[in-house]
Amino acid sequence: MTDAGGRVGAVTSAVARQVRELRAARGWSFEELAGRSGVSKGMLVQIEGARTNPSVGTLCRVADAFGVNIARLLEPAEESTVRVSRADDAPVLWRGEHGGTARLLSGLGEPDLVELWDWRLEPGEAHHSPDHPRGTREVLHVLAGTVTVTVEGVDHEVRAGETVEFHADREHGYRSGGDEPARLVMVAVTPSGEWDRRTRSRGPRPS
Repeated sequence: MTDAGGRVGAVTSAVARQVRELRAARGWSFEELAGRSGVSKGMLVQIEGARTNPSVGTLCRVADAFGVNIARLLEPAEESTVRVSRADDAPVLWRGEHGGTARLLSGLGEPDLVELWDWRLEPGEAHHSPDHPRGTREVLHVLAGTVTVTVEGVDHEVRAGETVEFHADREHGYRSGGDEPARLVMVAVTPSGEWDRRTRSRGPRPS
């Protein structure tokens, strides 16, 4: 098994364990989690059985339903008050058709859900994101190249050295806006609480 394959397997196993434990702790059936997350029951069964490598969109929906961030699904909570990690060790949760990647560098769970991402987009690559839970905001800082950020159908060109901030509780996406690769760091902040996509409402996080 290659190192990359080993990392993918470790991520798949971690997600399976965390989803299974979070669902059991709440006493939810697969049907209940499917309704809350908008992810099919069949996909959830595959995830808990560690038989699939879910997309970043699927992970977002499942994490939102539980009221946790994606980082919580990837590894157990750390007891240490200080943690140092290498970017190369961060899981790759999205791969573009031309070699681009999105790595989840870190995540915090209290009081709000905070995620730190490292995105690399090759020319011609794009990522579309569905709406996140109400109140979610994203901040992107472009380190190199040009990124076109689309929010509700409106394009915003962001160049190297520029930062864009927007409400992410609506459809949005990013694409490389030039002939050169683009790199950006992104912070996503979501108010805590379980999110039910059936009612578009938020419940308190279990204590």
